[in-house]
Amino acid sequence: MFNCRWSLCALLLLLATLAGTPALAGDAIEAAGDALQIALPVAAGGMTLYRRDKPGALQLIESAALSTGVTYLLKYTVDATRPNGSKHSFPSGHASISFMSAEYLRNRYGWEYGVPAYALASFVAYSRVESDQHYARDVVAGAAIGIGSSYIFTRPYLGVTVQPALDAGYYGLKLSRLW
Repeated sequence: MFNCRWSLCALLLLLATLAGTPALAGDAIEAAGDALQIALPVAAGGMTLYRRDKPGALQLIESAALSTGVTYLLKYTVDATRPNGSKHSFPSGHASISFMSAEYLRNRYGWEYGVPAYALASFVAYSRVESDQHYARDVVAGAAIGIGSSYIFTRPYLGVTVQPALDAGYYGLKLSRLW
């Protein structure tokens, strides 16, 4: 069931979704942010399928469900107006799902996937503020929800983690393995 055909199907679905979205030259940053907020979870799912990582697939689904649930619960309970005047500003769903995907990739497969994913998620957050869809507080809250949801559910793929270790007068890396 987990094979490259699923990844290809996901990519084709993404391209079909984006093909139906017209973008004006002035909306290029917003359109890129919209595309990336779809591409990041698709990439996370594609990586999981490529590695035939069934536990990772469940972790990604759990992370996405929590992130989406908390985001929309807050969107419809917190009365916050967007910079453009429309409703449901807080928190940013784009930032939430993008940072959930970035943290999933970082925690599950390592920093070599996490760093580019975090850079792209940061661009998504920037695009929401730049296009007057959200205030900075909205995207920061969305990022925190997304990162937190993946942090709760995601475990390293091979059971090995490398984390920064900071203490009074001590800076280094902590290497650990689950047994």
